[in-house]
Amino acid sequence: MGDLNIAHTRYDVRNWRRSNQAEGFLPEEREWFGSIVSPRTLVDVVRSHHPEVDGPYSWWSWLGQSFANDVGWRIDYHLATPALARSAVSAGTDRDPAPDRRISDHAPVVVDYDLAVLESRIGTQR
Repeated sequence: MGDLNIAHTRYDVRNWRRSNQAEGFLPEEREWFGSIVSPRTLVDVVRSHHPEVDGPYSWWSWLGQSFANDVGWRIDYHLATPALARSAVSAGTDRDPAPDRRISDHAPVVVDYDLAVLESRIGTQR
């Protein structure tokens, strides 16, 4: 998990049409990211919980009203094995809505797992 500085899909950038030539959203970067995620290798856990919706963003520029207007990018990820990803019960970003309390241009990516579900799946595979 961490800051990969790549927005993978159009749902990961608020203004994706304008960002097609921006670092972090270049076609070759998105293609590389697509090569490391799949249902059989690594799963983008947040996107699996929020398919085909804008965001949830994890980074906003300090310029203008980007944070207040939620004009951001999703560039921080939690990638997991398929078994671990299936045990996730919730996933998103912990975005404090108060701009005056911001201490970073990123918000934490938070995933909650049901470890009992994971343990039961692992136990049945042994």
